[in-house]
Amino acid sequence: MPSFTVRVGLLLVFFGIASYVMTHGVSLTAFIPSVVGALLAVCGLIATRSEGARKHAMHAAAVIALLGLIGTVPGLMRLPALLSGADVPNRPAIIARSGMALLLLVYLWFSIKSFGDARRARSRATLTP
Repeated sequence: MPSFTVRVGLLLVFFGIASYVMTHGVSLTAFIPSVVGALLAVCGLIATRSEGARKHAMHAAAVIALLGLIGTVPGLMRLPALLSGADVPNRPAIIARSGMALLLLVYLWFSIKSFGDARRARSRATLTP
C-alpha cells in the first residue's frame, strides 16, 4: 500500500500541474491536487522507509485523502449541471475537482480494504499457536 500511496500522490501532483496549465494560470487553487498529492507521497515514502512508522503514515495518508475528498464536494455539486450541458462557471475547476474526487475515492477504498486485511492478518497471527 505505501507504493500505491506514492503513485497516487504523484498522479495528483501531475494532475494539479495539468489543471494549472489548463486554466492558463488564472488561480493558484489549481495546485490543490498537487498539495494533497505531495502530502500523500510523503506519507507513502515514510511508510516505505520506516517499518515502525508505517501504520501511522498510512493512517495519516487516509486522513489526508478523506479531507481532500471532502474539499471536492462543492465542485461535485455542480457536476450534474456540467454533464447536462448547462453553462456553468469555471468548468475546468469542476473537472479538476471531479478527477481529484475520483482518485481519492478509489484510494480511500483501497486504504480501508488494506487496513481491514492487515487487522485480520494480525488477528489470525495471534490466534495461530
